[in-house]
Amino acid sequence: MNMLHNKKVVFIGGSSGIGLESAKQAIAHGAEVVIASRSENKLQHAKEQLGMKVSVQQLDLTIEHEVEQFFQNVGSFDHLVVSAAETSGGPFLKTDTSQARQLFENKFWGQYYAVKYGAPKLSPNGSIVLFSGVVAYKSMIGSSILGAANAAVSNMGKTLALELAPIRVNVVSPGIMDTPARSKMTEEARQQLYESIASRLPVQRVGTPEDAAQSVMYLLTNSFVTGTVIHVDGGHVLT
Repeated sequence: MNMLHNKKVVFIGGSSGIGLESAKQAIAHGAEVVIASRSENKLQHAKEQLGMKVSVQQLDLTIEHEVEQFFQNVGSFDHLVVSAAETSGGPFLKTDTSQARQLFENKFWGQYYAVKYGAPKLSPNGSIVLFSGVVAYKSMIGSSILGAANAAVSNMGKTLALELAPIRVNVVSPGIMDTPARSKMTEEARQQLYESIASRLPVQRVGTPEDAAQSVMYLLTNSFVTGTVIHVDGGHVLT
């Protein structure tokens, strides 16, 4: 039985990377997909790739009233996936407080708004998938603020699994992924980073959007899983 056939799935951050790949896989499973993203250009590119079973809407996840209006427009739906986040790092003492607050606005408060206004529109048999990240579990120099934000998302997700039941709430915690998020780096610098990390991982490679999207599909379709954090990090937390 295809658990996503004719189900309506909302992807916030679905115009590139992990979100876009997850939306592709959901459509392949027969879902109707709504994608929201800040970038109009990325939205149109995603729509061209995904075809007729997707609708797109521009949304800044850090603006609460925009998020509220977005879900009013969406109406009732079955599943919510929130992968949108602009992340940054740097030494704790040298990071401006405004930059630290903006990171929390993107990574934590954006997901908070999405759940706050999305959950009332969800089917009781539906689910929510949030995104944390490896630095919540693996301490790395320069990632104190991002790690704190990621940890907050993970804890919120597990608690909401109780509070929003029977709606299921789960969290994906990706490791280092080869996604457009690092597109500002030069190709050489990016490859050096990936090779350095891959050499320290048990699986000997960095992740791909497909790796994370498979975990999203599992969480959307397994109706007996809630309050779980799935680590898709190639064993990074073990090293």
